[in-house]
Amino acid sequence: FREEEFGAVNRQSMTHRIRRQGLDIEVLFRALDTPADVKKVLSLEVTGAWLHEARELPLSIVEGIADRCGRYPPKAMGGVTWRGVIMDTNSPDTDHWWYRLAEIERPSEWAFFMQPPAVIRDPDGKWVVNPKAENIKNLDDGYYQRNLSGKSEDHIRVYYGGEYGFIIDGKPVYPEYNDSVHTAKAPLDAIPGVPLIVGLDFGLTPAAIVMQRLPSGAWNWLAELTTEDHGAVRFAQLLGPFLRHRWPSLEVEIYGDPAGMGRSQTDEQTVFEILNAHGVPARPAPSNDPTLRREAVASMLMRLTDGRPGILVDPRCMMVRKGMRGGYQYRRVQVSGDQRFHEVPYKNRYSHVCEAAQYGMLGAGEGDTLIEHDPWGAKRGALVVTAPELGVI
Repeated sequence: FREEEFGAVNRQSMTHRIRRQGLDIEVLFRALDTPADVKKVLSLEVTGAWLHEARELPLSIVEGIADRCGRYPPKAMGGVTWRGVIMDTNSPDTDHWWYRLAEIERPSEWAFFMQPPAVIRDPDGKWVVNPKAENIKNLDDGYYQRNLSGKSEDHIRVYYGGEYGFIIDGKPVYPEYNDSVHTAKAPLDAIPGVPLIVGLDFGLTPAAIVMQRLPSGAWNWLAELTTEDHGAVRFAQLLGPFLRHRWPSLEVEIYGDPAGMGRSQTDEQTVFEILNAHGVPARPAPSNDPTLRREAVASMLMRLTDGRPGILVDPRCMMVRKGMRGGYQYRRVQVSGDQRFHEVPYKNRYSHVCEAAQYGMLGAGEGDTLIEHDPWGAKRGALVVTAPELGVI
């Protein structure tokens, strides 16, 4: 919508008023990336909305937008003749809310449409251009044949084949993780007499992971509990029964993000106080340092103990597995030239359970040999291995 033809965009309010051939429409542009962004739309009164790349949005954003549609024009001005939310996206993963709604629940007021894919498999399983693909006439000859070259199977399936799948867009926080190596071949059972270690991450998408450190020093990650739009009280009401029902006879040690010691502005309670009041005796992990947390897990991923990996993950823990494969990532910096990535991991639906594992392993002492300390007093922030017998502290 070129401004010289359709009118100028107001860059202060980020609106575009278009009057053309009997049409009078005001378009509001909003950046909606996280659940906290819901507050940006709570006071809107709009006719409809268009959400781009919906797989990148939490469901809470979609629900918040939908609640504001159909409010303009009001009845005094004739009321609405249409209302709704339009969304577009590349194919998401099979544990995404889009997949659940489109393929499983199929709510009556929703409709899902799949464009013909750009490529399909021939009888030999090879990817070939789909003669029914959309927009081919506007692309250079051989466009998709060239783009197939050098692409991973997952990339082709999602971006060209229109299939559900998992794509890594950034730099994995744990390149040491290999899903075929670190995933157990069968579901893992808890070892009797060995305490459960539970790691917690908070916020509006709290997550927990249940682990055991075996006598050999290796770790089994047994189960995960992930949520969306849950406060501390609701999360505690889920976590407590989950632990008591699955492992009623085992001792439990629970460690969470130290940021949970901060007091709420509404009732002055900390997250840890709320959890303890609801039967979840959690305590803060010893550190919140991102490097220390990462290394506490990475060091075990690279270790072999009694012929097995230092960490084995139950195959049913899909969220943490996808997070460790690269869903938990450093996002790419949008600059030209060499690839650059942000220095802190991106907060998304995979990061919470992965960081919960970090807090659990730190709390259990896995990071005790990794301290942020420089014995020479230089401000280098280096990691030093603790070796008391050598005088290094």
